[in-house]
Amino acid sequence: NSGDVAWMLTATGLVLLMTPGLSFFYGGMVRTKNVVSTMLQSFVAMAVISILWIVVGFSLAFGDSVHGLIGNPLTFFMFTRVGAQTHPNLAPTIPLVVFALFQLKFAIITPALITGSFAERVRFTSYLLFMCLFSVFIYSPLAHWTWHPDGFLHKLGVLDFAGGTVVHMSAGFAALAGALTLGRREVHRMGELHTPANIPFVILGTGMLWFGWFGFNAGSALSASGQAAMAFAATNTASASAALAWIFFDGMRGHKPSALGACVGAVVGLVAITPAAGYVSIGESILIGTCASVISNLCVHWKNKASTLDDTLDVFPCHGVGGMVGMLMTGLFAKDVGLTSGHARTFLVHCGALIFVAVFSFVGSWVLYRLTDLIIPLRVSSEQEEIGLDLSQHGEVMQGRDPYTPGLTTRGVSRADDQRRTRGTRRENRFCSASSAVSALNVVPCGGVSYSDTRPAPNRQEP
Repeated sequence: NSGDVAWMLTATGLVLLMTPGLSFFYGGMVRTKNVVSTMLQSFVAMAVISILWIVVGFSLAFGDSVHGLIGNPLTFFMFTRVGAQTHPNLAPTIPLVVFALFQLKFAIITPALITGSFAERVRFTSYLLFMCLFSVFIYSPLAHWTWHPDGFLHKLGVLDFAGGTVVHMSAGFAALAGALTLGRREVHRMGELHTPANIPFVILGTGMLWFGWFGFNAGSALSASGQAAMAFAATNTASASAALAWIFFDGMRGHKPSALGACVGAVVGLVAITPAAGYVSIGESILIGTCASVISNLCVHWKNKASTLDDTLDVFPCHGVGGMVGMLMTGLFAKDVGLTSGHARTFLVHCGALIFVAVFSFVGSWVLYRLTDLIIPLRVSSEQEEIGLDLSQHGEVMQGRDPYTPGLTTRGVSRADDQRRTRGTRRENRFCSASSAVSALNVVPCGGVSYSDTRPAPNRQEP
């Protein structure tokens, strides 16, 4: 079907755009000395996962099913038999290669989402190894169970239109395991304040994510159909309602409306509507986005105030929790089979699937982190963390070489440690003074990202 082919090619390009968007979204929220490394961790997934998907990933996810658990790795090894022909079960109206490339984009962004949890302290080479292991042993089995016609979760009746479990819950619980495994950053442990490096980057990244998500959700219909159109509309509505809900909920709690809050709220809405987009009405999508936004907001503030978890960019509260809310509300509102339609089975199946996927993703990822750490240490040294990953891991900085590290080599080893520490201290002092001057803005308590002002405005007279 030429119309389906044209739409799916477009959707594939839209979904790929989400990964650079995520680079900007995450890169703008970290400290200045870690912007390049954070953006690269997302960007490099496009290269690594593309090759891995062609070699074995697509076969494991969508190859001939082995008892509903995993695909035969030889079915599409090196994209053999993946061409212009259609596939009766996977892609009946589009070339199989288009379907494979569309699914590739989902496989790319999933490990990229995880990077926000251990930003500012992970070793780049260790991350590359973990990304490969995660894609093979966590993502591909989940994709097979949920989206392959013979997958056991699919046969149980789990409805996951575009990746509430496969993408967001798997990334969210892997992020939780990663934050616990790598431990807290020094800035988090010491309770120091810092501001995001570049809020316009966050806004730009959110816009790219929002735009690309239309392909992510509406493309999952795999056709230019009415279902795709409804998913398209529900995606926009859920994101809009979630962005507004985050802002208004912050206002009700006495906080200032913030650009960061609006952006994070919009993304949470997109996460929550992902599993439901093709199964719910536009009105129900408003409720899904609003509920997910409020619940994730509460989780973020609880994490920052009452826990010691150092999930740097709140991946688990936004993607893990947002994905769970979306899956539960899919079971609640799914057309003809949801709880509101008088059918409890789908809702109960989703409850069981959530528990299973959460345990599998968390435990499996924890094992992979430990295995990676045995091969290549996961965490950079305290000196490299202090310098910043941009210089210590990549020999690059966001805007020219930092003046306080004149003797630093691209390998992250300083030839003038004493001078660097002295100048670094002075720079941090200047930075803290600047932070005090903008304390009414989005200050980050305890080294985590804050999406609204958590303190009353200073009582001062206008000039």
